[in-house]
Amino acid sequence: MPKRKIRLWLKLFILLIFLILGTLLYSRFIATSGLITKEYLVVNKNVPDSFYGLKIAHLSDIHYGETTNEKEIKKLVQRVNETKPDIIVITGDLLDRDIEYTKEKLDFLEKELSKLEASLGKYIIMGNHDHTKEEYHTVISNTGLTNLDDAYQILYNGSKDVILLAGASTGENGNGNFEEKVEDALAKIEEVKPAYSILIMHEPDYIEDFDYSKFQLILAGHSHNGQVRLPFIGAMVLPAHAKKYYDNYYHLKNTELYISSGIGTSTIKFRFFNRPSFNLYRIVNK
Repeated sequence: MPKRKIRLWLKLFILLIFLILGTLLYSRFIATSGLITKEYLVVNKNVPDSFYGLKIAHLSDIHYGETTNEKEIKKLVQRVNETKPDIIVITGDLLDRDIEYTKEKLDFLEKELSKLEASLGKYIIMGNHDHTKEEYHTVISNTGLTNLDDAYQILYNGSKDVILLAGASTGENGNGNFEEKVEDALAKIEEVKPAYSILIMHEPDYIEDFDYSKFQLILAGHSHNGQVRLPFIGAMVLPAHAKKYYDNYYHLKNTELYISSGIGTSTIKFRFFNRPSFNLYRIVNK
């Protein structure tokens, strides 16, 4: 082979190496920071007038200690509070199963999460990573967050009209029948007949294990929308129980399903075409 061609192929090889290294460094150190807010207008005629304009801040998959450090936690709390939400929900994986948390780290997390402000409450459910951490329950009990694992709240907003907010903990904690997790909430819907019902859950694929049509709005996490995404292709790697439903939004007849892309990273410390984010919903009836 002529020397000229050898030099050309060598240059192309070196360029390819730099391109790969640059992509890896970008995905690890730049794309895992730079929090953004995704705003959605949710329109449903069943929303009571007293709840018109309700703002819900939806956080998920923080995986504290992986790529979400103390600086990122502070920024997250500040940015969420700036939106002045009525409700804050965290749909699982606050903690990460691969991190050993010191008392100092947990104290910091508790202090910062305690600063979150929402007029109608702050709610959290367990994710599959949280299930492995004994300290999870201590953390949330010290932050003013309401544990909504397999439970529900009836919310009033200055009138007799009510909405229902229900939560279902991770399906990966040994309970194979996910319908049991939302059974009480479904029964309450039949009893109270709230004008509007919301469910927060972790793994979105489990919606097919119960009658999700009873809920007008479902908020989930777990998929990260695919931490690594490619243009025109989408998510490259997806976790179990987020294989069918993993993108930002699905319209399922009478139910709207939103899935957060999350704050942190899991398994691999990379993001690509998928910056850390939290969702902000404005709920209206027209």
